[in-house]
Amino acid sequence: MKQKTYRTAVSGLLLALCLASEAAQASGVLSIGRRDDSTTFDPIKSAQNADNWVFSNVFDPLIRVDKTGTKLEPGLAESWTISNDGKTYTLKIRDTKFSDGTPVTASDAAFSLLRIRDNAGSLWRDSYSIIANAEAKDPHTLVITLKSPSAPFLSQLALPNASVISEKAVKTEGEDEFAEKPIGSGAFRVKEWVRGEKITLVKNPYFWQADRVKLDGVDWFTIPDDNTRMLKVQAGELDAALNVPFSRISSLQKDTDLTVELNPSTREDHLLINHSHGALGKVEVRQALDFAIDKDAIVKTVTFGYGQVANSYIPTGALFHYADNLRRSYDPEKARKMLADAGASDLTLKYIVNAGDEADEQIAVLLQQQLSKAGVKLDLQKVDPSQSWDMLVSGDYDISVMYWTNDILDPDQKTTFTLGHDANQNYMTRYHNDKVKALVSAARVEMDPKKREQMYIDLQKMAKADVNWIDLYYSPYRNVSRKNIKDFYQNPLGRFFLEDTVKE
Repeated sequence: MKQKTYRTAVSGLLLALCLASEAAQASGVLSIGRRDDSTTFDPIKSAQNADNWVFSNVFDPLIRVDKTGTKLEPGLAESWTISNDGKTYTLKIRDTKFSDGTPVTASDAAFSLLRIRDNAGSLWRDSYSIIANAEAKDPHTLVITLKSPSAPFLSQLALPNASVISEKAVKTEGEDEFAEKPIGSGAFRVKEWVRGEKITLVKNPYFWQADRVKLDGVDWFTIPDDNTRMLKVQAGELDAALNVPFSRISSLQKDTDLTVELNPSTREDHLLINHSHGALGKVEVRQALDFAIDKDAIVKTVTFGYGQVANSYIPTGALFHYADNLRRSYDPEKARKMLADAGASDLTLKYIVNAGDEADEQIAVLLQQQLSKAGVKLDLQKVDPSQSWDMLVSGDYDISVMYWTNDILDPDQKTTFTLGHDANQNYMTRYHNDKVKALVSAARVEMDPKKREQMYIDLQKMAKADVNWIDLYYSPYRNVSRKNIKDFYQNPLGRFFLEDTVKE
């Protein structure tokens, strides 16, 4: 909000009216439209971008990833040292406060790390099971002891879900209450959450970089329909919107009132397969489905060329991506024969589609046409995005297109989540391979970079051979904002730096 200077001669009444008018305009509040609503504000109990991208505004991790998405930098930990044996991390916690004014201490940090490791509801237990202990030596000294050296551990401390939360707030209010009204130490605090409609954030005066924050607040509006979100930005009813449909990028770029951001990303769209459902448990059937899908057609028709065909669960540009990984050619006749040989002719699959997501709906139509040539029938079930996640978790699906963006620099996070047999059922696919599981664990603790790289190359090959899911395409982040919005940006890991965003 621009500051205004008033002459002392202005009457108190006129001054009050002017200030009231400014407040009514709410010019310091950024309004963002997004497709999905949040599911929780308990960081350990979510793995969704809709949550993590808001977590980064509300919570602060011990270590952050910088704007380039390539380097680690201090967060709540202003410095750290690692012992020669790689098993003891000593972090100095900066002198700052939570959004309720209570001090952030090393005890809160220890509590948060042990909670993500031990809590029955944590979706990240396996990734943090490497921690033997975390304790506060004094209010500003956190000591973490690992069971063994861990190559990705420093990066894991930057995961939004491992952010430091208030031990007092969790224990006083209870987990359920905290999940609705959290206490964090980030740039903003949660003022209100109306499920399915809006999350209202206001500036946190206790944030250790409060002078950096230009906005008074941020309103995250839930608007599932892509077209509606775009129209609201064009009409000035929203300042910004996420997930610009590929089909709208060109036309929106021509609107002189708008800025379209195509930021480099770690996003991969893929087709999830429920391995626990009948014929889908056979690797030959999953391979046949891969042969029956024309990824080039999807990139051309759905992404308008803004995407590129994916060949691995580790995206292009990310650490240890294997560029020469297998890519099965489009061959519906071969797919049909493989299905017949596997006893899976005339296969019918329940396909969950996110309603209102233009790309997902277009992919569904294409896949229905393509797979029919191999004798596979798809029953498309369009559901609200708020319901689709729960259906995947419960296993109430055969196939469904979803996407992933990395949250840390190291490939261990996504690898553990999708191949490591952790609490997420390998990203709800129910995929199971004990050799893969063992290699995921070994890669996490291998400290030789060359050996570790080969392990991840092998994992990419094994995942492709087993068809844990079907890789579809990589694409940039696609966001749009009004011209008066400056520095509205996502780094490759998806973090919005709203502490730097300006509304002119």
